[in-house]
Amino acid sequence: MVNGIDKELTNTGMKDRALQQFDKWAHSYDRSLLHHFLFRPSYLTLMEEVALWYREHQRSFNLLDIGCGTGEFASMLAHSDWPVSVVGLDYAPAMCSKAAQKAGRASVSEKPSFAAGDSEFLPFASRSFDIVTCSNSFHHYPDQAAVVSRIFDLLRRQGRFILIDGFRDCVVGWVTFDIVIHKVEGGVCHASWTTIDKYFQNAGFAKVRRRKKGLWTPICATIGNKEN
Repeated sequence: MVNGIDKELTNTGMKDRALQQFDKWAHSYDRSLLHHFLFRPSYLTLMEEVALWYREHQRSFNLLDIGCGTGEFASMLAHSDWPVSVVGLDYAPAMCSKAAQKAGRASVSEKPSFAAGDSEFLPFASRSFDIVTCSNSFHHYPDQAAVVSRIFDLLRRQGRFILIDGFRDCVVGWVTFDIVIHKVEGGVCHASWTTIDKYFQNAGFAKVRRRKKGLWTPICATIGNKEN
């Protein structure tokens, strides 16, 4: 029982810290150095992976972006030529408000929608999405394995999960994410690529693959498919 209580307190602490940090950060998020060196390259990688999925399936699709921040990636999708309906979810209400404001100014036919919510308790029905994306927020999740399993449940047949987070399995990544980011953000966990692979495989994902990019802020994209 004590272990259960300790785990619950740890989870609550991680979420409270993330909420405070990102609500405060929302108004300057798009102007930060991290946006230029880490977030933007991640969004471009996501776009490449979505393009690969669409090239294969050639049909309209629903996409959920977890940890959507200010909706920059959602905006990129909305301005693409793909027949996509986008929902963004973030734990910080201020991020969702900023994203909604940005979407409201966009001159696109179908604007993204945004909701504040917890990645561990995703408020969507099973098989609601064709693609789920998550970039640079996974290290804030207390129960990462549970999130991956829930995402598998949300995906339709032939759906795809694209996860991007800091790559800590090299010297530069270890210093950047396990020392610097951990000290700044406090209590976060950048999982190793082998651990993330296990999350995907245990959840039921097939054809799991990964892409590593970047030198000074290395990232790793892990991609898994739901076949049935």
